[in-house]
Amino acid sequence: MARTSPQEMKEKCGVFGVFDHKEASAVTALGLHALQHRGQEASGIVSCLYGVDSFHTHKALGYVGDIFSSQHVIDRLKGTMAVGHNRYSTAGASDMQNIQPLYAQLASGGVVVAHNGNLTDAHSLRRSLAKKGATFQTTSDTEIILHLMAMSGASSVQDKLVESLSQVHGAYALVVMTPSMLIGVRDPFGVRPLSIGTLESSWMLASESCAFDILGGDLWRDVEAGEMVIIDKEGVRSYRPFPSVAKRFCLFEYIYFSRPDSVVEGRSIYAIRKRVGCEMARENKVTAADVVVPIPDSGLACAIGYAQESGVPFDMGIIRNHYVGRTFIEPMENIRHFGVRLKHNAHSAVLKDKVVVLIDDSLVRGTTSRKIVAMVRRAGAREVHLRIASPHVRHPCFYGIDTPSSEELLASELDDEAIAREVGVDSIAFLSLERLYRAIHEGKETACAASSSSPKGKGFCDACFTGHYPIPLVDVGHAKSVLPLMDTPSTP
Repeated sequence: MARTSPQEMKEKCGVFGVFDHKEASAVTALGLHALQHRGQEASGIVSCLYGVDSFHTHKALGYVGDIFSSQHVIDRLKGTMAVGHNRYSTAGASDMQNIQPLYAQLASGGVVVAHNGNLTDAHSLRRSLAKKGATFQTTSDTEIILHLMAMSGASSVQDKLVESLSQVHGAYALVVMTPSMLIGVRDPFGVRPLSIGTLESSWMLASESCAFDILGGDLWRDVEAGEMVIIDKEGVRSYRPFPSVAKRFCLFEYIYFSRPDSVVEGRSIYAIRKRVGCEMARENKVTAADVVVPIPDSGLACAIGYAQESGVPFDMGIIRNHYVGRTFIEPMENIRHFGVRLKHNAHSAVLKDKVVVLIDDSLVRGTTSRKIVAMVRRAGAREVHLRIASPHVRHPCFYGIDTPSSEELLASELDDEAIAREVGVDSIAFLSLERLYRAIHEGKETACAASSSSPKGKGFCDACFTGHYPIPLVDVGHAKSVLPLMDTPSTP
């Protein structure tokens, strides 16, 4: 499911935390394994024994399964509490010093922070803090939160955290650990996800519910937008420390980033993607098609929905090799150009002489799509029609997703006819934003249920499609493109 090519969109991070479990580090490693799709660059775990201000850390570049496969490593991460983090670099370079969770010793004691998201005023805040004498050990925007906490005059960690976050702009889902508590908090807009789960008598926090499933745990509920939850020996306490604004959850969590077996914001990701496929067939059906083929694995659920609604047979015309990793593809220049072939192989028995409807979740630069289409044509397809399960991606994301600049986004420069020529397909069609919202808001979780209306996109961030950014882009001089049109935050 995770994309590893630099040509494509990448989620920044996955976070996980557990409170009051005798095997906290092992639980966290398994949770991070389930969240591997959210970050494949590096992983880290910090653990501690409840009530003891002493922390144990292990971080490394690479996959979770490689970093935490040794029992010796797990045994060294002693304690009944732990926080873990999977990383893609958006803010901050790709090196050891930026691997999270980050630790700091404050006047009130040790604190550990794991962050999913991106601060849009990180450069301004860093300059301001440096002028006040702050010394930075990383280039990550997450360290800014720790410096602001250190400078806070509040007495408790939770009040220091609230004071710190009240000074920043951007998207964040945080898991914070002290020797006596686990804290989960989301920004007031709720751009990035964070869920609460249970494992027998223990509590967990994770970016997605699939991390609870792998452990045999249960999803309890989501941390709400603008909510802070404190988990300690007394249980779970909820606070609403930030001003209320209109919620703006990231649409791409439903389209691409979240695992299909997760439940996010109370919605089944798999069911939404099947409904998206249904809407694609209703809006842009290919007449006289022979077969519907997903680009694995991202287009799979949408292709099933498209096939069910259109009546065109579904088949696996492209087979993915799941044993190809980044470390094999990227270091060797002469191999890197064959990355698509290493990961995918066209199945000529399914494709030969067929009119193929190729389904993918999104189109960014178009580089990978172009190579896959060429592969499908070499396998003998008579026609190839590409259907994209999202609107045109015309604007970069500044809230925790690694996207190219506007100039590099194919849909920002070309119309559909030109995109079709560029990618090499007979036709291309994108799902309209209206249809996408219809699929998300459909009340029934059964796929392909007809929708009688098209609810507007209230409650979601669709900036990558529309250019309307709900959170101010303060550091526009350091951003990837010119400041786009902004929405004015409003109360519900």
